[in-house]
Amino acid sequence: MRTRISFLGAAMLAACTPTEGPPQEYFAPEYLGIETRRLDDDLVSFLVRMKGARTKADVADYGKCAAAQYALIRGFGFARHVRTNVQEEGGLWAGDAVYTISAALPDGLQTIDAEVAVAECAETGIPTV
Repeated sequence: MRTRISFLGAAMLAACTPTEGPPQEYFAPEYLGIETRRLDDDLVSFLVRMKGARTKADVADYGKCAAAQYALIRGFGFARHVRTNVQEEGGLWAGDAVYTISAALPDGLQTIDAEVAVAECAETGIPTV
């Protein structure tokens, strides 16, 4: 008996086949803590520190996770990114991320659904407040 592989089956098989390319970079960050500073009723700064960041984006993600969890703790469902400043010195990365928190979806392009963001942080292993 002959086995037929459908087009979909062949595509799935091809997707599972290893491809040649550069090895994935090993990423093992060390998260060193979050300090929360309330600047106003709905404006909060998150000071984060970590080692092993690949880029500034890793530090910004840590700040985003802190902001999302903080919003949920305070009974809000959303946050909006205002700014993040990142510095690196001797392998120690520090970020100062400022977010607004709100019960309703805020205006702006960099809004965060806090529940979704906290779930993503848990999946990727980034700690929250």
